[in-house]
Amino acid sequence: MKTILECKNLTKRYGRTQALSGINLSLKAGRIIGLLGPNGSGKTTMIKLINGLLTPTGGEILIDGMAPGVKTKSIVSYLPERTYLDESMRITEAIDYFEDFYKDFDRKKAMKMLEKVNLNPALRIKTLSKGNKEKVQLILVMSRRAKLYCLDEPIAGVDPAARDYILSTIINNYEPDATILISTHLISDVENILDEVVFIQNGHIRMQEEVKTIRDKEGKSVDDLFREVFKC
Repeated sequence: MKTILECKNLTKRYGRTQALSGINLSLKAGRIIGLLGPNGSGKTTMIKLINGLLTPTGGEILIDGMAPGVKTKSIVSYLPERTYLDESMRITEAIDYFEDFYKDFDRKKAMKMLEKVNLNPALRIKTLSKGNKEKVQLILVMSRRAKLYCLDEPIAGVDPAARDYILSTIINNYEPDATILISTHLISDVENILDEVVFIQNGHIRMQEEVKTIRDKEGKSVDDLFREVFKC
């Protein structure tokens, strides 16, 4: 399988705070991968580095063989932890924006997903519940034909029904040869859709393993192993 993301001795500091420390990581195409760790472990920093929102202090990060930049933004679809949409916009205006900005955006796909959850595209985003705002943003992100989807805490703070919809949308609407990287600390909710996990703590990779291997060799769920490793 082709390598879609590679980190070589990747380091990021904020002043005296070391957020990432010499990360070496390789992720293959066509996988759903969990970037799992407690709050403050470096997950969001990693996601922001992938998306070119931060610059490494040291080392190297490559997406499809390229350093983060204009070209990689065209193949990476990013769902941030906090919404960035202008809440005065109507849903259809947000769709127009994505269609104008991203050549790989599939408008028909977005409209079909909105219809499935009975969301009127004429509604203003500010009138939506938190769960529906999350759904709209996810629909926009997953309607791109990207090579790498980076989803930062996509199910945090939403009710169980919204979580089920979000996870279903993720697994049913990405390109088959693409990679999805899901950053979360809610392990039990996502582990059934994951092919592989990366455990991160205090800016260090603790382990990288296939979910099937964890279940076969360790005889436990990813959530149980996570709790053991991180002593939750």
